[in-house]
Amino acid sequence: MSSQVDNLEVLLRKVRACKHCEANLPQGVRPVLQLGEQAKVLIAGQAPGAKVHASGVPFDDASGERLRDWMGVDKTTFYDKSKIAILPMGFCYPGTGKSGDLPPRKECTELWRREALDLMQNVQLVLVIGKYAIDWHLPKVRKNNLTDTVRAWKTHWPTHLPMPHPSPRNNIWLKKNSWFERDVLPSLKGRIQELIS
Repeated sequence: MSSQVDNLEVLLRKVRACKHCEANLPQGVRPVLQLGEQAKVLIAGQAPGAKVHASGVPFDDASGERLRDWMGVDKTTFYDKSKIAILPMGFCYPGTGKSGDLPPRKECTELWRREALDLMQNVQLVLVIGKYAIDWHLPKVRKNNLTDTVRAWKTHWPTHLPMPHPSPRNNIWLKKNSWFERDVLPSLKGRIQELIS
């Protein structure tokens, strides 16, 4: 086993033992992520929702079903850490606010994100999902809003793809922006197959 794998396993143990935000998490600490040294695809999401917090499995909800459909992969492939890594901006469920889930806690990014990314040297495509991930991964090229940033997806292709969140709450956005499923998803599915086959 290489030292890189050793380091990744050490990092995962530290993350899973982290209690840094415990006092600020109403549902408690339960980091949910999936990392693998060989992964070529990285999903940079927001933070786990309540259902994912309960199961401990990333994207184990309606958002995950839609995301797998967008990517053109089945569950077995999606949860194969040697192919797909999942590194949300916040690892634990942040709780609920007035208009849905609270933003991801910033501590995960500050404590763990750079080290985790440095240990995954094989990543060739980052799915940058939602505002918080876009702000971190594409800070110099993001547009005025999510729609304009996603519409300019070819600017970042084929290494990064800014995306809306696959949540059912975004059904209205998807209906208004039918170009996303028509124009973007075929390229995404093709690229995913290139990388994981």
